[in-house]
Amino acid sequence: MTTTAVTATTNPLVVLWRFARPHTIIGTALSIVGLWTIAAAEGAAPPAYDLFFTLIAGFAVNIAIVGVNQITDVEIDRVNKPFLPIAAGDLSLGGAKAIVAVCCLLPLALGLTQGWVETVAVAAGLAVGAVYSLPPLHLKRFPVAASLCISGVRSVVVNLGVYWHFAGQIDPPVWALCLFVLPFSLAIAVLKDVPDLEGDRRFAIRTFTVRLGPEPVFRLGMTMLLVAYGGMILIAPVLLRDSAEPFVLAGGHAVAVVVLLRWAKAANPRYHTEFTRFYMRVWALFFLEYILVPVACLAT
Repeated sequence: MTTTAVTATTNPLVVLWRFARPHTIIGTALSIVGLWTIAAAEGAAPPAYDLFFTLIAGFAVNIAIVGVNQITDVEIDRVNKPFLPIAAGDLSLGGAKAIVAVCCLLPLALGLTQGWVETVAVAAGLAVGAVYSLPPLHLKRFPVAASLCISGVRSVVVNLGVYWHFAGQIDPPVWALCLFVLPFSLAIAVLKDVPDLEGDRRFAIRTFTVRLGPEPVFRLGMTMLLVAYGGMILIAPVLLRDSAEPFVLAGGHAVAVVVLLRWAKAANPRYHTEFTRFYMRVWALFFLEYILVPVACLAT
């Protein structure tokens, strides 16, 4: 472990990008922009500068949540994710704590300038991240609670909190998006632990994968994903016909299911690298959702 925040041979911006977990940052960005676009389609979008500051707040909350998890999981990450900057020795614990502190204070300050809804959403996201990773609760140890923490932030705090901040109400497409993201993010929560079996078992983190094995968890995650897609293909086009183009919703999600099944057929939960690739592809489908639903709304 280095004694300075960043090694002399490492670009600080690259270290920060790795520390931020890029796939989660991309997911946060697309979520916020997608929700703003839905608000625009409903005629309720705030000015672009509001979107900009909401993105900054969202990025900061995201970094704070994943950062505190890396600070508390250094030894586990040296087994499961040795490429992360603290585990790799590219970022000191002191440097990581400084980044997390800034990323806690910045969104709270921005929230106070943008209204109580954003302040509550920011505080809720930070609180869930804290109880997930930090003692005494350290809910990451309990698979059901851990999954609910992740899905709660992605499904409820982001979708409802951010959209309410933008539009002052929750429109039907956002309720549908929230219901889709709930099982989808639960799937992400359980699938993310499949490649981490070795480290979690070694450090007595009793994830679903440790308790049940990789194959049952893979099937559980796939079931959740298919439930999410089934709702968007069969139910959402009927209920949202006045707010979103039904053919875009049904057709787009049907294509996504075909792609998912093709990727899943090639995934082997017993092989770390191979399954990590599949897990990241599931994130790509999560990204797609925040493009597909806004496009359906704009197409009406």
